[in-house]
Amino acid sequence: QVQLVESGGGLVQAGGSLRLSCAASGRTFSTYTMGWFRQAPGKERECVAAITWGGRRTYYLDSVKGRFTISRDNANNTNYLQMNSLKPEDTAVYYCAAPSRAFYYTFPPNLRDFGSWGQGTQVTVSS
Repeated sequence: QVQLVESGGGLVQAGGSLRLSCAASGRTFSTYTMGWFRQAPGKERECVAAITWGGRRTYYLDSVKGRFTISRDNANNTNYLQMNSLKPEDTAVYYCAAPSRAFYYTFPPNLRDFGSWGQGTQVTVSS
C-alpha cells in the first residue's frame, strides 16, 4: 500500500481558493493514478478529480469543471488539487486516494478500486 498525507484544507469565503496537497510514499508513485474524493455530511463519498500516472489524462466531476485543477509532480511524489471559485456546496472532507493497482484508467473512477486513502482534510466554504 501507499501512504498518503493531505494538507491545505481550511476555511475560506465563497469565491475564494484553496490548494490541497497529497504527499505519497511506499510505492512507485509515477505508476499510479491519483484521485481526490470528498464527502459531505450525510452524503456519499464522490470523486471530484483524478489524474493518470503520467498526467496525460484527467477526470473532473461535472460540478467542479472549470474551477478545480488536478496536477502531479512525480519527481516529488506529490499531487495537488487547486480549487478556485469555491462554493458553499464544496464544503466537505477531502481525501487523497490511490487505486489498488498500477496504471489504473477507469474514468469516472470507481471508489471501490481505491485501496489507499489519506486521513482527509476539511474544506469549509462560507457564504
